[in-house]
Amino acid sequence: MTENTPASTSSAQATEGAATAGHGGAKPTVVLVHGAFAGSDSWNGVIARLRDRGYRAVAAANPLRGPASDAASVRSLVDHLEGPVVLVGHSYGGSVISQAAVGAENVKALVYVGAFLPEPGESALELTGRFPGSTLPGALDPVPFTQTDGSTGTDLYIRADAYHHQFAADVPADAAALMAATQRPIAQAALEEKATDAAWTSIPSWDVVTTEDLNIPVAAQRFMAERAGSHVTEVDASHAVSVSRPDVVAEVIEQAARHIAG
Repeated sequence: MTENTPASTSSAQATEGAATAGHGGAKPTVVLVHGAFAGSDSWNGVIARLRDRGYRAVAAANPLRGPASDAASVRSLVDHLEGPVVLVGHSYGGSVISQAAVGAENVKALVYVGAFLPEPGESALELTGRFPGSTLPGALDPVPFTQTDGSTGTDLYIRADAYHHQFAADVPADAAALMAATQRPIAQAALEEKATDAAWTSIPSWDVVTTEDLNIPVAAQRFMAERAGSHVTEVDASHAVSVSRPDVVAEVIEQAARHIAG
């Protein structure tokens, strides 16, 4: 694991922030937003570690229908909470938090975990395709659906036989099989929908870049993190880093929380 912190944040500042959090400072609530092909339980290991450190953590149920509507759903939860919030998004959840946090005065930090940080006008699909390395298209299982109003669409799953290698190569096979069986599909239209806002332009951000990721190319992750001026931590992990390396993810979230306290 390597870490790259912008020059504007010194070790002394980080130490001071940690001391503040440890001496009665109000700790923020951590809101965790999962991405496609996963569920809220993908955050269980991270939540356990955050609770051990005295943080309240809430895993939002991400509908996976489209960035705008999903952001509205997450925003309703954020608005319900009192006090400062660290908003965390994995994968497509990064697109969601980038819109959900716009104008939310209680969101003080954003944390992206193997995630998208789109600019207005960009989609998850376009950002993935801009850089080589994703093998996701060949692992997908599309399922057509029809809404009650007669409109149609396509839900995307990862095939069960491809899930372990594609999504969670560093997770034990038995655990990956359970993840495959309980995965939440994403509407294909959600990956094609263009972003309209980018909260990372005004809210400080942290980014866990997953260097063994087969869903979002590492080059794409690095590009987006650099563009956003994020505090970057790189980890040798698959796309399922919140499951395989919850310790790393929790540590980065705490870095963001300490920044708020400082």
